[in-house]
Amino acid sequence: MITILTGVAALVVGALIGAVLGFQYRRRVAEAEVGSAEQEAKRIVSEAMKAAENRKKEALVEAKDEIFKLRQEAEKELKERRNELKGQERRAQQKEENLDRKTANLERKEESLNEKLRDADKRLNEAEQIKSSQFEMLERISGYTAEQAKEYLLQNLENELTREKAVKINQYTQSLREDADSLAREVVSRAIQRCAAEHVAEATVSVVALPNDEMKGRIIGREGRNIRTLETLTGVDLIIDDTPEAITLSSFDPVRREIARLALEKLISDGRIHPARIEEMVEKARRDVKAAIKQAGEQAIFEVGIHQIHPELVKLLGRLRYRTSYGQNVLNHSLEVSNLAGTMAAELGLDPTIAKRAGLLHDIGKALDHEIEGSHVEIGVDVAKKYKESADVIHAIEAHHGDVEAKTIIACLVQAADAISAARPGARRENLENYIKRLEKLESIASSFDGVEKSYAIQAGREVRIMIQPEKVSDDEMVLLSREIVKRIENELDYPGQIKVHLIRESRAMAYAK
Repeated sequence: MITILTGVAALVVGALIGAVLGFQYRRRVAEAEVGSAEQEAKRIVSEAMKAAENRKKEALVEAKDEIFKLRQEAEKELKERRNELKGQERRAQQKEENLDRKTANLERKEESLNEKLRDADKRLNEAEQIKSSQFEMLERISGYTAEQAKEYLLQNLENELTREKAVKINQYTQSLREDADSLAREVVSRAIQRCAAEHVAEATVSVVALPNDEMKGRIIGREGRNIRTLETLTGVDLIIDDTPEAITLSSFDPVRREIARLALEKLISDGRIHPARIEEMVEKARRDVKAAIKQAGEQAIFEVGIHQIHPELVKLLGRLRYRTSYGQNVLNHSLEVSNLAGTMAAELGLDPTIAKRAGLLHDIGKALDHEIEGSHVEIGVDVAKKYKESADVIHAIEAHHGDVEAKTIIACLVQAADAISAARPGARRENLENYIKRLEKLESIASSFDGVEKSYAIQAGREVRIMIQPEKVSDDEMVLLSREIVKRIENELDYPGQIKVHLIRESRAMAYAK
């Protein structure tokens, strides 16, 4: 046991001695390494200080170079600014010198102008004195006062101007008439040659033929129930008189009259006439007329070759088939106007489609003038605006009777085509009494002017010849008189086409040798 303890103690002592010796050895090694590191650190610090010193010197050199460059640039810019200021000072000095010279010149001119004004005032006073003395002398010589002389000169000047005005108007009118008449004749003649139309217009039928007079009683019915039913359903008055084998239909609406005519013809051919059958036939006739109206409108736009017309306008065009004006069928008249306007537009190099459209729709208001208050022109304009027609078409409708001034060539062409269609031989029939009144009114207008001796309406009212009193109206004044007569005829008369005003002045001298 003691041996073991001794051995353990020896081992412990040996381990302690070894640890002490190892510690001392590591300490010496560490001290040696620390000394080496301090030397290395000193060396690095020394080198760093040397490098910093070198870098400091380089930075100073670079800074000095940069300062030198900036100083040179500043000096250069300062020099340029100084030169620029010197230039501006020189220019300002030159401008000031120029301004001084101009001021001096203006002062001299002002003095000269004042001198001239004083001289002008002096001369004006002298002229006034001379003028006053001359007027006094002229008044003494002529025996006229200044006012009388002025009136005399103005009268002579007015007479001279009247003559010159008449001569100029005559020259311009003659030149324009020759050119315009030549072109108009050519265009209108070509249009008329290319437009074939019937000489006698179609008239709406208002009389229904009966197979025998016995049919009148059946149409009237027991206690008049049949005729009352028919009149109530159609809105047409049936006139049954002593006319053999005929019944007259009377209505302000041509479409209603056509429905009544078709229904009555169907009833006569069927033979069964009683209220229920009448109602059935009237409804069938109404459908037939509606289909015929649509077909007539579509056929019209197909004939003139225009498209994209509102369906309601097509129906209104079809209604014109049953509308007449002075015995002329309005739909045929519209087709004729459309063709004439389109042909004349093509001759003039314009768009014929717009002219045809305006010509076809110019009387569209007549389809509704029995139902809506107002003239057919106003109704037509409202309808065209409602269905989005173009401004040219609306203006042509508005101006085709001269209610407003025609501002487009299309409107003028529609006016001319309307006049041609209405005024051609056989186009319309006119009441004899109205015709005579128109001729008398034409002669009375012409005779109402001072200096007119007699007037005669000839050529069916298309020309009026006026005999002038030569002692009251001179040749120059005849030009002015003719224009005044024309203006009054245009304002007071309604007539188709145009009226030629022909003034005749003749002076004769006779003597007898004995």
